Amino acid sequence: MARPIWRGSLSFGLVAIPIQLHTAVRENRPKFRLLHGKDKSPIKYERVCQRDGTPVAWEDLVKGFEYQKGRYVVLTKEDFKAAAVEKDRRVQVTDFVPADAIDDRYFDQPYYLVPDKGGEHAYAVFHQALKQTGRVGIGKVVMRERQHLVAVESIEGHMVLTMMRFATELVAAPEVADAERIKVPPKELKLASDLINALADEWEPEKYKDDYQANLQEVIQGKLKGKTVELDDDEQPMRADVIDLAERLRASLAAAGGRKAPAAKRAVTKTVRAKTTTAAKTRRKRAA
Repeated sequence: MARPIWRGSLSFGLVAIPIQLHTAVRENRPKFRLLHGKDKSPIKYERVCQRDGTPVAWEDLVKGFEYQKGRYVVLTKEDFKAAAVEKDRRVQVTDFVPADAIDDRYFDQPYYLVPDKGGEHAYAVFHQALKQTGRVGIGKVVMRERQHLVAVESIEGHMVLTMMRFATELVAAPEVADAERIKVPPKELKLASDLINALADEWEPEKYKDDYQANLQEVIQGKLKGKTVELDDDEQPMRADVIDLAERLRASLAAAGGRKAPAAKRAVTKTVRAKTTTAAKTRRKRAA
């Protein structure tokens, strides 16, 4: 098993389960360095003092909060520790809320929760209880000198801890016309609904590939061989002028009909209509 990035306990009520935190997602995009165009030498960054223009070593750096323009108060490691609230290493769950009640905008980075030595039985009990009740544990944890809001849920036979955003971190949506109040012609609504139903499918994340990264790798490999790679552009150009929406919907529906079998699609459509379509519930259809 990979080395955990954090060890501690998962606590709720008077129960404490020893757990490990493991990475659940990884970045697989190519890394690039900035080079000097003249001789292709890597560019080095230096920490330079704005006042005297001299480089500053890491050990001479401190963290400061700008409380007025150009005026700072310096905080030390001890100051951050004093503000950390929780001194023990634990995920403290305080509430269990319905899974479909959480707006997806609150979710951020996921991690796997794995039982540490001696915590296997309690972990299994808690995991199955989450699965049976369909609820998500909400709590807090202090990591890297910062307190995080977290969600703990049962997903595909594992417990997953997701770092969340606090309500104060969400930005209000820009003001737009209320889409629910705009009078929509029934013809356009039916065509749009038919198009959605024609393209209805099951969620299979593995079938969606990062085409840009694959193309970029092809370009890189070509450059290594001294070749210039030109990739075919099979995208339809998007027109910026005002169009007949109904006609464009009909054309899209015809294209979708040729792509998928109508009989099979009607069966899928009935299933889709029977399901709840809220974003939060869709997100958790894969939950174990």
